[in-house]
Order: sequence, then structure tokens, then C-alpha cells
Amino acid sequence: MSGNTFGHLFRVTSFGESHGAAIGCVIDGVPPCLPLTEADIQVYLDRRRPGQSRHTTQRREPDRVQILSGVFEGWTTGAPLALTIVNEDARSKDYSAIKDVFRPGHADYTYWQKYGIRDYRGGGRSSARETAMRVAAGAVARKVLGAEVSIRGALVQMGPHAVDRGRWDWEAVQQNPLMCPDPDAVPVWEAFLDSIRKTSSSTGGVIEVVASGVPAGLGAPTFDRLDADLAKAMISIPAAKGVEIGTGFAAAAMTGPEHNDAMRMQDGRVTFLSNHAGGVLGGISTGQDVVVRLAIKPTSSVATPQPSVDIHGHEVQVATHGRHDPCVAIRGVPVAEAMMALVLADHLLRHRAQCGGG
Repeated sequence: MSGNTFGHLFRVTSFGESHGAAIGCVIDGVPPCLPLTEADIQVYLDRRRPGQSRHTTQRREPDRVQILSGVFEGWTTGAPLALTIVNEDARSKDYSAIKDVFRPGHADYTYWQKYGIRDYRGGGRSSARETAMRVAAGAVARKVLGAEVSIRGALVQMGPHAVDRGRWDWEAVQQNPLMCPDPDAVPVWEAFLDSIRKTSSSTGGVIEVVASGVPAGLGAPTFDRLDADLAKAMISIPAAKGVEIGTGFAAAAMTGPEHNDAMRMQDGRVTFLSNHAGGVLGGISTGQDVVVRLAIKPTSSVATPQPSVDIHGHEVQVATHGRHDPCVAIRGVPVAEAMMALVLADHLLRHRAQCGGG
């Protein structure tokens, strides 16, 4: 199976399956002499960890990360950094009844067609369980970026319910289990999720990630555009079905003067009067906030019976039981933050390699 590596100079290769013994990753290109401990990584994994509220899957995984190589006495050595997490609460028996059935909305059918075999236990390699290692690698990428770059994400829409941006509060994201920046939207979303659960269904959402303090000059104007790599990074997240940068699709309804980010001088520096471009022009960062949004589809695993087929070509009805998120977008927020960090760290190192600088 190809396609398990992401990045160029900062390269992450992940491995493992949802119900295997462990998941892990190897990171190449980590600069030496960066302070790094397991606690530095764990703080981000804890935000993604399942079973923290009634609104997420009740699979009880502590997601304790272990550093196997690449760190000596609390400092990175420049050697490959290997990280692993043991799977402690897999319940493979939950899937035995559907081992021969293709679940609608899942990768079951496409995996079967491509490889002729599939791990039916929670989706195997196609499971979002794999994203824990993206979050772990993203924590390392943040070390590369340094404290000057801040990456924050939030859930800005759940189903049809969007936040009121006039009430946006980044602190609120850390204070509620839905990672919502609008405190008044939280009870609305909770009631909506409860109703979704009662109907054995699921819902989607929209995640927004903002990177502040990104220096101007990251990216290249043709195939290695910063926004192109961000789009690939975000759409690679399981359940992601759409990505937009800055104003995104709304730009189609705007005029040129409306969408262009006009410029002025302030204290001897170029400033922008708006940020419709989302911090990227011509594939290169402007120094403004880099803003990305991604649409997450409704969770495919639902207890509602649905028409499907099995590996023998029989038409069947399938209902997926077990422990599943009614809205995977909630735990997708730290994953999207991590992918932003991976892209920015990689482009920062590439920029330094070509153009120099600190």
C-alpha cells in the first residue's frame, strides 16, 4: 500500500490499523536541538482522545504516546523520530456480523476492489483512528514552527447550525466539549446532537483553522503552492469532503475590488485591509493569518438499516452497531490543526533551504 508518507523535508510516515496492536509514525527531517518530551505531544492528543463526552465515541483509548527514537535527554537529535500509541480498547467482535458486508459511506467496497482483502475491524487502515498519529506529528511540527506561530481550530458549523461570528471567543473553544467558539451555540448544538442520536443517525460539520504569525514567503507559485498543499492536507483527513481557503467559495459571488485585499503602509510595513485570500497570494504566504475551512461529512457508521451488498453479490440490509461519533467533525478539529502544522513546518524548512534565513 502506497501513500502513507506526507511532506518533503518534514516527512511523516504513519502505520497501523484501528484494531491492530498499535499505531505509529516515523518523522524524518526534524531539526536537532529542539526541546521535546512525550508531554509536549500528549497535550494535543488529549484534545482528540475519544470518550471524553457523551457527544463522541465511547471507545476508551488513553492514547498515551511513546517516543522510541530521535530524542536524547529531552532534545531532538536530528535522527528519525519514531512515535507509537498502543491500541488498548479495540472491540473487534463488534464488527464480526458485518465482516462480509460493504457499509454504505465507508471505504469497504473500494478497499475490496483495490486490494482484494480488507480489515473489517473498524475499517482497518481507513479508520480515523490513524489520525491520532497526525496529531502527534503535528505537535512536533509546532516545535519546528516555534512559539511565534499560533495554530487554532474550531468547529464553526454543526449540521445546519452555524456560529454567530459576532460572538467568536477562542477561549470558549477550550471550555466546551464541542470545540465551539460561540458559547450561545453550544446548547443548541448539544440539543441537536441528542436528537440525532435518538434517530440513530449522524451529522456533519465545518471546521475552521487559523494560523497566526506565519512569515511571508512560504510556498512556491506553481505546483508547490502553499494553499495547494493545505488543500491536499485537509482533504486527506477522513470524512473531509470540501476545502476552502480564505473567503473560498463565497468569492465566486464577489467583484474583483471586493475580493482583492487592498494594501497600505503602516509603521513602515505593508498591511492589508482585509484577508479574503486567507493569507496566501500566488501560492505564497502574505504574512497574514492563514485561514482554512473544511467540510466534514456525516459519520458513515449509523444504526439505521441501509440497503447494501455483500462480498458474494447478495443484496442485504446493514446497520452498523458499536461505538461511533455522531459528529466526527468535533474530534476533527485537532486533526485539522495538526495538518496545518505539518504543511507550514514543511514549507518553512523548504523556504530556509532555498532562500536561507532563520
